[in-house]
Amino acid sequence: MTVAIHAFHDPATGTVSYVVHDPATRAAAVIDPVLDYDAAAGRTSTRSADALLACLRGRGLSLQWILETHAHADHLSAAPYLREQAGGQIAIGERIRTVQDTFGRFFNQPVIEDGFDRMLHDGDVLPLGDLRITALLVPGHTPADLAYQVDDAVFVGDTLFMPDVGSARADFPGGDARQLYRSVRRLLDMPPETRLFVCHDYPQGREARWMSTVAEQRAGNIHMHDGVDEDSFVAMREARDATLGAPALILPSLQVNIRAGQLPPPDSNGVSYLRIPLNALPGPRRD
Repeated sequence: MTVAIHAFHDPATGTVSYVVHDPATRAAAVIDPVLDYDAAAGRTSTRSADALLACLRGRGLSLQWILETHAHADHLSAAPYLREQAGGQIAIGERIRTVQDTFGRFFNQPVIEDGFDRMLHDGDVLPLGDLRITALLVPGHTPADLAYQVDDAVFVGDTLFMPDVGSARADFPGGDARQLYRSVRRLLDMPPETRLFVCHDYPQGREARWMSTVAEQRAGNIHMHDGVDEDSFVAMREARDATLGAPALILPSLQVNIRAGQLPPPDSNGVSYLRIPLNALPGPRRD
């Protein structure tokens, strides 16, 4: 029996989290869990993460791994909450250290406790019962992005979106459109029947979707279909990125996610505070 996959879509952030398990042994992994955050009220909640826990418990699954594809800029991670409630180890690509250094300086917090249990290299393999999870380095959106392959399924993070949405931006610090092109080509060079599961969907006039195949992406991805060369992609991606504003939750998300989802320690009054640097992010180019 092949890997079992359960998807959970968060409409507020467009994020798709996954519970992945081996049907034979009930060993499970969670990929890209969301901690709900109300920016206006400054409140977090675990509604989305609790749905993942209900899936794990309702199916009698044993959580082994909590996998982050990268340090997300559009939602806070619920990884520590899941580890506290259900066990498992939090893993991410080892190049997260570069992201931690960059944004540690950005938030003027240069010494950052990472909180991750495992730092993964390209090709590293994690056991999942009788199955294996293989880490695939796919930089470009950020320098630290990983995809995770289990059987014929690949969880691509933000490297690739659904065919009608295209590809991720590459203008964050350390991002690189040429690297992104090569990372997407690495995915699209897999067998045509390979299933690709995205981390986000931003549907226009349709219901949210999160799974396609390599063949579908090669035929119809608006940014990366067959025939698009590297220079053309880079020119398109850089021009498009220059018009984009910052993600709505980038400032709260990154300072939490580079610490494996750990919230800032409380001040002397028992309250935790996020740091919001003023006028530090560039705005979109309007020329």
